[in-house]
Amino acid sequence: MPKMNFTTQDWERIEQDNMAWWAGELDHPLVYLAATEPLPPPARFDFLTNYPLSMSVEEIVDHYEQAIAATHYYGDAFPWWWINFGPGMAAGFLGARVNSVAEPSETVWFTPPGKVDIRQLELHYDAENAWWKRVKALTAAAVERWQGQVAISHTDLGGNLDVLASFHGSDDLLFDLVDHPQEVDRLVKGVTGLWLRYYTELDAIIRPTCRGTSTWAPLWTTGQTYMLQSDFCYMISPAMFERFVLPDLSDLCDALDYAFYHLDGKGEIPHLDMLLGLARLRGIQWIPGDGQPTPDQWLPLLKRIRDGGKLCQVFVCPEGARRIVKNLGGKGFLLVIDHEEDEFLNPEDAQAFLKVLAQEDMAQ
Repeated sequence: MPKMNFTTQDWERIEQDNMAWWAGELDHPLVYLAATEPLPPPARFDFLTNYPLSMSVEEIVDHYEQAIAATHYYGDAFPWWWINFGPGMAAGFLGARVNSVAEPSETVWFTPPGKVDIRQLELHYDAENAWWKRVKALTAAAVERWQGQVAISHTDLGGNLDVLASFHGSDDLLFDLVDHPQEVDRLVKGVTGLWLRYYTELDAIIRPTCRGTSTWAPLWTTGQTYMLQSDFCYMISPAMFERFVLPDLSDLCDALDYAFYHLDGKGEIPHLDMLLGLARLRGIQWIPGDGQPTPDQWLPLLKRIRDGGKLCQVFVCPEGARRIVKNLGGKGFLLVIDHEEDEFLNPEDAQAFLKVLAQEDMAQ
């Protein structure tokens, strides 16, 4: 069994506290704080699309095993690996072109395989799609290697309009929301069904061995969870969100035990009341976006999410985490601590920070 700084007893504690948090019974925040020691080459890609398809999945897992073994977990952190093939990889499974670049900076995007009128567009499950087979094989290899010691995430499948935009182009899809709304209704309903099929097949690989499920963000439960999203909705009105996105989110919330939503940028805030109205949506992750104030500078918005009965996950620096608990208290929050690469490599520093955070939370 691969070596790591985490024990079976640690997983038992994580399970107990996480499930209490989901149930609203934990009186303090979950704090995900992990630090990785400096590693020698080879460098690891953020996007797994940048490894050639000729490279075996076992070799890819080898690249990440060293990093996981060199990571120290504090507070409520746990070993976790995101199967990252880019945002909205369901589009690749359905035949969109996968464009992956490693240098000078990594990125992945999806483009239509050809120009087609939305009235002729059809999307179908393809068991032999090379990317779908690759994701399943890599997921299975990771599960086999770590045998439940590491939470293996579902890959990022994407939102319904995000996937559709990969086949039709964002500009054309915006026009078709007005010109051909019935066709958009037809296609997004189909994407929802395909999404559920991909999720279920991956879940059958992951959950029996990995104790539960996780997402592209460090979020974990013994049941089925996912970070739902609709990046496309940044560009549409609340009325369009209600017609084209909300039914998809409602269906996925009904299918999952512990659904979360990725609220990405201030352009999505107009849709927040509808999200808060989804009874089976358990929580909201707030990402302010590039060039915006950090999450701890949005205290009224965070309070609105918590007052709406939802859990909340944010990525914050240590001082940002302290600001949130000082002003709002920590209950219901999952604080993922962003820090400098050489910070918290000393366990005493990590424990000192967690102690101060707990004291400030208790004093709130």
